[in-house]
Amino acid sequence: MRFVPFLRTVLAAVGRAKPGRLAPALLGALLLAAAAFSSISIAHAQTPAPAAAPAAAPAPTAAPAAASPPACDANHLKVCTPNNGDTSWMLTSVALVLMMTVPGLGLFYGGMVRKKNVVDTVMTSFAVTCVVTVVFAVVSYSLAFRAGSPFVGGLDRAFLQGILSDISNNTGNPNSLAPTIPEDVYMCFQMTFAIITPALIAGAFAERMKFSAMLIFMTLWSIFVYAPIAHWVWGPDGFLNSSNPKAWVHVLDFAGGTVVHINSGVAGLMCALMLGRRKDTGPAHNVVLTMIGASLLWVGWFGFNAGSAVSAGMQAGMAMTVTQIATAVAALAWMFVEWAHRGKPTMVGICSGAVAGLVAITPASGFVGPAGSMVIGAAVGVFCYFTATIVKGWIGYDDALDCFGVHACGGALGAILTGVFAINQYGGTSGWIEGNPGQVINQLIGVGIVIAYDVVVSLIILFVVNLLVGLRVSPEVERDGLDLSLHGEIVH
Repeated sequence: MRFVPFLRTVLAAVGRAKPGRLAPALLGALLLAAAAFSSISIAHAQTPAPAAAPAAAPAPTAAPAAASPPACDANHLKVCTPNNGDTSWMLTSVALVLMMTVPGLGLFYGGMVRKKNVVDTVMTSFAVTCVVTVVFAVVSYSLAFRAGSPFVGGLDRAFLQGILSDISNNTGNPNSLAPTIPEDVYMCFQMTFAIITPALIAGAFAERMKFSAMLIFMTLWSIFVYAPIAHWVWGPDGFLNSSNPKAWVHVLDFAGGTVVHINSGVAGLMCALMLGRRKDTGPAHNVVLTMIGASLLWVGWFGFNAGSAVSAGMQAGMAMTVTQIATAVAALAWMFVEWAHRGKPTMVGICSGAVAGLVAITPASGFVGPAGSMVIGAAVGVFCYFTATIVKGWIGYDDALDCFGVHACGGALGAILTGVFAINQYGGTSGWIEGNPGQVINQLIGVGIVIAYDVVVSLIILFVVNLLVGLRVSPEVERDGLDLSLHGEIVH
């Protein structure tokens, strides 16, 4: 087999790499090895099987009875046939959610850092998009969304082998909630979620993490944290999946309150604690860029939340409605609290409030109605202003762009309030206001499990990366700015 000599060559090249270039050498070796393995797997898969002996002519039979459409969910609301409208909406949602990371999140974060670190900040969003795309296609999609165990999926879709679009017979579809779209479209949609989740973490460690350390951390975190948690909550046999009748705890998370926001926010806090405080800080470089980025996030979030209905139907419409309402209410709530507390409303403040509203309505968007979304928006606008400004000052951690204060805290509040305001008519599950207080307990358990796992595994990955290449840039690099020192580029 030619793969063994190839692997030896790769390892020898890594061994000769200079210490400062060890991380790029390791990443390049991993990508080359993955490509080699992929080519071997594809070649093996394409080896023709021996021809079977011709079968005897079948005996005449009666005309088959008309086949009834297979049932794809417990309520028999959908049939497993291709639907051009659903597929078109999901293709649109893929583009909207990808726009949230590039350019949305890049501009949002880039406008809030100092001028000397803008290139590094926006390049982080762009590079994470590229790295996670490859990782998700190679292994994370299969681990997250294929059946395996209650804790992690299988590897039958590693390198996207065997991915099908044959939905007429409900084959090749990983999720009974997506019976009317091709699997490759479903995969692309979930890929955009996998991209933005680690990209959000960068807000916590902005202006002080090595670019090489960031790439290694994001790669490992996507595999060992994001993929398992996504499987728990959304995988077909996940132990927290509310759509899995065998789940141990039925946690409602329509579009990523636990999987995306609590997950990224808690990991961001771990990064901030490991890296320590910045030597010096300064005001936002360009609040106009932040406003543009926040606006792109707001628009893209319609694909994020309404797209999670995986169909162009009534649930998608309600998810879009409550997303708009909660975001506007949260932005106003943050603005008025800041105005009262500091004497002036700020552009960064109202944008942060809008993002907090988007975060909190994410887990609830397919389960609550307009009234519930207003309460969620008002609550998270006030709560996240408190956590991102006052609590951060009390504790003293340096969460540069409030990843923890907005995403983890807002996501947790939204997840818990989903259990309060869920309406059976909208999402098939009743919350506390409809006489089911147990759903709040389920939400609390889900939030606690995700936080505990995220803390432990994120810290382990950070320790490993620190041993390999170090996490933090030198004081000189931090003083001069990451743009010129790490990338050789500056913003004029």
